[in-house]
Amino acid sequence: MRRYTHGFSNGHHWLSGRVLLLMATSSLSLTLAACSQSNTSVSDSQSVQAEPAAVQTLQVQEDKPASVNTPSKNQSELLKSSLLKNVSATVYKDANCGCCKEWVGYAEGNGLNATAHDVEDLSLFKERYGVPQQMRSCHTTVTTDGFVFEGHVPAKHMAQFLENPPAQAIGLAVPSMPVGSPGMEYQGKFMPYEVMQLNKDGTTEVYAAIESPQQQL
Repeated sequence: MRRYTHGFSNGHHWLSGRVLLLMATSSLSLTLAACSQSNTSVSDSQSVQAEPAAVQTLQVQEDKPASVNTPSKNQSELLKSSLLKNVSATVYKDANCGCCKEWVGYAEGNGLNATAHDVEDLSLFKERYGVPQQMRSCHTTVTTDGFVFEGHVPAKHMAQFLENPPAQAIGLAVPSMPVGSPGMEYQGKFMPYEVMQLNKDGTTEVYAAIESPQQQL
């Protein structure tokens, strides 16, 4: 009986020792992980003092994504806000048209200096600026240089057109009001559409085919 008790006691001590060792190892791992993410100074911990190189490596790995991602995000926002920088235009629209207001806000967010005018008869302005009947939409935008942008034209394509206007063109148009185009966002839905080039002789041609929301950006 004594041998059995003694053996049990030794086994119990051995098992307890293993548990304590595992607990100590886990605790050390958690402490090291916490230290690698904290802002504790080197003088606050002997373990940090013992391995300064390892700590510096961890800090660099954690700081690197922030230093890489932040400029990229800022550059993206800067590019977006400057697409139509130094471009001024008048937007002729209906006073009760909500999507017209949305598009004006979108264009201004991309740098356009827009002056909105609510008019009773939009067809008069569309005829004045040469927008064909089949190309018409809910609002007409005319830049100070005389170029016409009919409807929900993406700022990206406005900027591309204004940077290098085709000799025969007077502007761009997005006929009707495609769901998912700028200012026509609705519950994440999207309808593919075409940005049409308006020519001086009254003809039109495809300037860009938009197959996905990402192509508008």
